[in-house]
Amino acid sequence: MFVVTGTTGQLGRLVIASLLKHVPASQIIAAVRQPERAADLAAQGIQVRQADYSDPASLDAAFAGATRLLLISSSEVGQRVAQHQNVIDAAKRAGVALLAYTSLLHLDTSPLFLAGEHRETEAYLKASGVPYVMLRNGWYTENYLASIPVALQHGAYIGSAGEGKIASAARADYAEAAAIVLTLEDQSGKVYELAGDTAYTLTDFAAALSSQAGKEIPYVNLPEAEFRAALLEGGLPEGLAFVLADSDAGAAKGALFDDQHQLSSLIGHQTAVLAAMISNALK
Repeated sequence: MFVVTGTTGQLGRLVIASLLKHVPASQIIAAVRQPERAADLAAQGIQVRQADYSDPASLDAAFAGATRLLLISSSEVGQRVAQHQNVIDAAKRAGVALLAYTSLLHLDTSPLFLAGEHRETEAYLKASGVPYVMLRNGWYTENYLASIPVALQHGAYIGSAGEGKIASAARADYAEAAAIVLTLEDQSGKVYELAGDTAYTLTDFAAALSSQAGKEIPYVNLPEAEFRAALLEGGLPEGLAFVLADSDAGAAKGALFDDQHQLSSLIGHQTAVLAAMISNALK
């Protein structure tokens, strides 16, 4: 039995779709906080079980009979360590044979604020005795695509990544890798550094956007504090604005770059091409 947590999130749904290519729906458990949001998964024959990262009892019920589990990291920054520990403890009680965790690219050296909770989670998982595999995901290209409407409106793409190279990939690529790792043998103890095949700077991103939009959209690099203030002015919550600005500043230091091609090796094909993703976003 394969359990995927957080399956009503953007990554989780894509993992389920990929997993269905490898195993029958009857062998998949979708662990979700709000089961009513997963009616479409239940309709496909997938077991939908209520599970809340902050409620150990719900996790015990959700993981009953599980052999392999994907822990998709919580989105609640600041609460994630305790929530992840609850999942790991429940997986241990359930006798899970392999737990895959969506961590962060180059976690050992990453300067990103987000790295802290991932480091604590990885350390706890390694000490737990539960067989594990770390999926250290790089940046999602969709994080940058989301800013396209604002860039078109204001005639500029802003950030604070300088000329740092970013090897991002599509969520679907990371999801496919997670599904494949769950189904492979001899994965215990492995650590994958996952990123896109082709790196780009935000200047490159803006140039590709300009070409396809038919109008000049320059990249404007801002100091981290100014970028964060601009995000807040645009209506983003304070926590998210902080994380995005911090991540851009980290990208300037190389935190989002990787050229090992472990992701494409896992999924057996090239990761999604930036120009094609921009084109789809514009549509």
